[in-house]
Amino acid sequence: MSLKYAVLAALLEGEASGYELSKGFDVSLANFWPATPQQLYRELERLAQDGLVQARVVRQERRPDKRMFTLTEAGRRELSAFAVAPTRRPTALRDELLIKIQAMDGADPEATRALVEERVAWARGKLARYERVRERLLDGRTEEEYLRDADRIGPYLTLMGGIAFEKENLRWCERVLTVLTQRAPLG
Repeated sequence: MSLKYAVLAALLEGEASGYELSKGFDVSLANFWPATPQQLYRELERLAQDGLVQARVVRQERRPDKRMFTLTEAGRRELSAFAVAPTRRPTALRDELLIKIQAMDGADPEATRALVEERVAWARGKLARYERVRERLLDGRTEEEYLRDADRIGPYLTLMGGIAFEKENLRWCERVLTVLTQRAPLG
């Protein structure tokens, strides 16, 4: 899959500038498809050239003009076809920390502990952001009400996947820290 479909999916939320997409990407899609702002801007240009999005210029006082992007009908058709096409095999987990843990025997256990604690802080931060997004989406409704009545449930379902991933990440980190503590030499 390319960034193309992640950008098209993000535009299902409605018209957005590149900056707004970048900020939204950080919260909603980055947990499973990260992209830099530069990559997003390049992709928006390609999508516009391919007729999958259209852009309009919004004049601003005291600020540079901004371009607002929306899906075209061709973009919606392309995204709909993508959404029902068979998926490739699931992506393999590629995580540098796991390689470091694999190689940790004989290394400084305190340095390993610090790496895992850094991951804990990162995962907690992401969970907090995801919970804020969840509360904003629910807007006072129960999850069941939202899933039954909302116009679009895809963003919520992917958010649930991100929350589950980070919770499992935290569980694993806590287990690693427990094992490191149990194996620590008594001094």
